[in-house]
Amino acid sequence: MSNQNLAVPELGAVEITGINRQAFILKGALAAGAVYGAGAVSPFVRQALGQEAMGDVDILNFALTLELLEADFYTRVGKEVKLSGDAKSLATEFGKAEEEHVDALSATIEQLGGKPVAEPEFTFPDAKDQESFLMLAQVLEDTGVSAYNGAAPAIESKEVLAAAGSIVQIEARHAAAIRLLIKENPAPDAFDKTLSEEKVLEAIKPFIKA
Repeated sequence: MSNQNLAVPELGAVEITGINRQAFILKGALAAGAVYGAGAVSPFVRQALGQEAMGDVDILNFALTLELLEADFYTRVGKEVKLSGDAKSLATEFGKAEEEHVDALSATIEQLGGKPVAEPEFTFPDAKDQESFLMLAQVLEDTGVSAYNGAAPAIESKEVLAAAGSIVQIEARHAAAIRLLIKENPAPDAFDKTLSEEKVLEAIKPFIKA
């Protein structure tokens, strides 16, 4: 399937260079979002975490990988495309928030006796100017919300679940703010759309590479 046939080709173009399983699951989550949209990410993540039998530290490291991606996007790519005005202000603000999420998740992982994952290398070839940056920012935030929703049922600790819940709310607000900036409806649906795990997994198999 070519990028032209994808529901969200911007996600299909994002590259992650990393060999840990959290990076692998994130690659799969982005592939699911590329094929069917952000609503496909939640069932993929839920299925992937269940198959791996991952504990809370592993799940937090998956969330950390996602936050590292978003932090890199806002702080590095935001500067490279030379944003201006409200877009620059939002990217700066959101980048700081994502870096705080990275620090908080890393600290929690260490408190639980785990080791935070190393940061993979991320590439965002479709973010070439302010317009394409904002479009990709929107889909990344939507993907992040869906990924957190998919991971939540696998979390055992109530404290960890509460922490994840406090982050996902901010990600949703980021997505709404970006939609307003590009003059789109910030909350077009009463419920997040989703797909069955079977359909998602079948569709993205050709896109998953170790």
